[in-house]
Amino acid sequence: MNDALELLRSEPALWVCVAVLVGLAIGSFLNVVVHRLPKMMEREWAAQCAELSGSEPEAQPTFNLATPRSRCPSCNAQITALQNLPLVSWMALRGRCAACRVPIPMRYPLVEATTGAIAGFLAWHFGFGPVAVLAFAFCATMLALALIDFDTQLLPDSLTLPLLWAGLLVNIWGVFAPLQEAVVGAAAGYLSLWTVYWVFKLVTGKEGMGYGDFKLLAAIGAWLGWQALPLVILLSSLAGAVIGIGLIAAARMGRSVPMPFGPYLVIAGVIALVWGDGIIAGYLKLMG
Repeated sequence: MNDALELLRSEPALWVCVAVLVGLAIGSFLNVVVHRLPKMMEREWAAQCAELSGSEPEAQPTFNLATPRSRCPSCNAQITALQNLPLVSWMALRGRCAACRVPIPMRYPLVEATTGAIAGFLAWHFGFGPVAVLAFAFCATMLALALIDFDTQLLPDSLTLPLLWAGLLVNIWGVFAPLQEAVVGAAAGYLSLWTVYWVFKLVTGKEGMGYGDFKLLAAIGAWLGWQALPLVILLSSLAGAVIGIGLIAAARMGRSVPMPFGPYLVIAGVIALVWGDGIIAGYLKLMG
């Protein structure tokens, strides 16, 4: 084991390759999380509603991240382990189900490829060691949250809250920010969007964002510290404006159509993780 770790430490190219392979596998799992977690939440809500109304919850088969085995949504054929290899199986099957030949959505291999690319980049950027692993854990969770929010406008507590607490635990050792700054960042991240939410609601009578956005920014603050929050808020607002206007123009949707803010926070948070210190230092130097 020690020899293998020493080999990865001494061979940066090998470390990056291993990171990419692990990232591809994690990307395959993220596809499961993004697809199933909202459905698991819906089942939980239905059970809670039945309990509150005094009725017996409807009996349903087990459904979680591990059970049942993955199946084709078109023909219900079970996907074998070989057919579930990240990217390789999709290319071997030419993007179609092995049983019914219905096209497999491009999103699945894209998520796998994106996760692999993120893992490889972080391994190169941070070098061999736990910092790269922790940075990848942060980015992979953020990617899952962005995709779920884009699909459903939900940011599950089962992802945002563990991400928040993990950030505080990681920064006990000051990995990405001193612990004091991480604690203040978590509180300031939540309260800043909470304040914006209530001001907007009092002025317009409408809800401009959900509580999941508050928790997501709190998690980002817990990982990166309070000093990164102004940059994250600025970048997410810019990304939301540019991408949002582009989506409205492309789809010809009205401005009243709600759009999730989580993906833009994710984009800003990942940028701040990798380049935040350089961006802030460059800005201070320019202003000085």
